[in-house]
Amino acid sequence: MPLQDHLPPLNREFVAHFGEMGSRWGINRTVGQIYALLFISPNALNADEIAETLEFSRSNVSMGLKELQAWRLVRLRHQPGDRREYFEAPADVWEIFRVLAEERRRREVEPTLSMLRTALLETPGTDAERHAQERMREMHDLIDRLMTWFDDVQKLAPETALQLMGMGSTVTRVLELKDRLTGKGARGARPEKLPDAA
Repeated sequence: MPLQDHLPPLNREFVAHFGEMGSRWGINRTVGQIYALLFISPNALNADEIAETLEFSRSNVSMGLKELQAWRLVRLRHQPGDRREYFEAPADVWEIFRVLAEERRRREVEPTLSMLRTALLETPGTDAERHAQERMREMHDLIDRLMTWFDDVQKLAPETALQLMGMGSTVTRVLELKDRLTGKGARGARPEKLPDAA
């Protein structure tokens, strides 16, 4: 039975899009489609249902579910009287974003910060190394500040965080007014240097 017979057009379009976007996000097409299907499904699905709906092999579905579990993007559920495992995506989209951001940070950002911290402890021996180390310090300081901001946002209740995001242009206007009043932040000026990490 073709895929269009398993899913209505809107659902099929969403699932197909996530498959296409998967490679851009560092996951394969199968994993992207499995996640999309679970995200829009009103009920938890077992591996056989996923395989039948998406026309994937059972082994591909099993591998995809393991990867999604490693990312903490799907949850395992059991149903009374049924020995099969069922899977669902978290219902709260803020929780999904938070988990995805944490995982990307752990896998991608933290190793980069660690490398930069180590490089900043080195004593440069040439002008080229001094220049490179200064550029690395700028990168480290920016990433470190972003991660501190991210940690602060993580502590907020989801409703407060969403409200803060909705204030984007208002906050920008307030900061620009503050800069005009204090004479700071002229266009093209570099941001003040952040203090060295302890």
